Amino acid sequence: MQAAAVQGYTVVARYPHSTSSYTEGFFYLNGVFYEGTGLEGQSALLAIQPKTGEPIKSVKLPPQYFGEGIVDWGPYIYEWTWKSHSCFVYDRSTLRVVKRLSYDGEGWGMTRTSDRIVTSDGSAKLVFRDPKTFKPSRSIEVHDGPVIVDQLNELEFIQGEIYANIWHSDRIARISPADGHVIAWIDLSGLLPLKDRVDGESVLNGIAYDARHDRIFVTGKQWPWVFQIKVASKPTEESLH
Repeated sequence: MQAAAVQGYTVVARYPHSTSSYTEGFFYLNGVFYEGTGLEGQSALLAIQPKTGEPIKSVKLPPQYFGEGIVDWGPYIYEWTWKSHSCFVYDRSTLRVVKRLSYDGEGWGMTRTSDRIVTSDGSAKLVFRDPKTFKPSRSIEVHDGPVIVDQLNELEFIQGEIYANIWHSDRIARISPADGHVIAWIDLSGLLPLKDRVDGESVLNGIAYDARHDRIFVTGKQWPWVFQIKVASKPTEESLH
């Protein structure tokens, strides 16, 4: 079985991003970037004005929590945590916590389809959850041909596919939600040079999609920029050999 093709990219625009934000969750809605950040004592949920990179609204998690992925669901935003088994549900307009949900295992990335929240936990498995209860309804194992793909991190649902950051990699996997196979890879090598990163943990981790204008945005932990990218329609020469 042939491995998935690799696609390149071009940068369309860039927007300021705080190098103090340890990005764990990221999405775009109604002209605003929403970001969930990690690290104990520094975790927060922020609504950000893209042009300035400045928060319009923000709320900090209690200091014992390590914030992870975020997703919008109706009038709410969900933000779950790494090892605390707690998912905070906020009113999107006020960022006030309205309830808390629980789950087993670790929390990493989060996105949604039309009827399910999709989560990653650093393994090769993506879990589809009931938005009301947060209970699993099904799961898929991500694979590129016969090769299992793990370290799945931040997620975004784009035109019927799940896009996933691979932790400590400059590649994004485009994944079929039906069976978990990798449709293609997006290679973002060179997007932010190593010399411009805070440290070795300042990795690519953040995908947002503006469905109305068909725009893809990517960023990383403590990166100085959010990049709007255009994915190449043809695979790179490397993937053809």
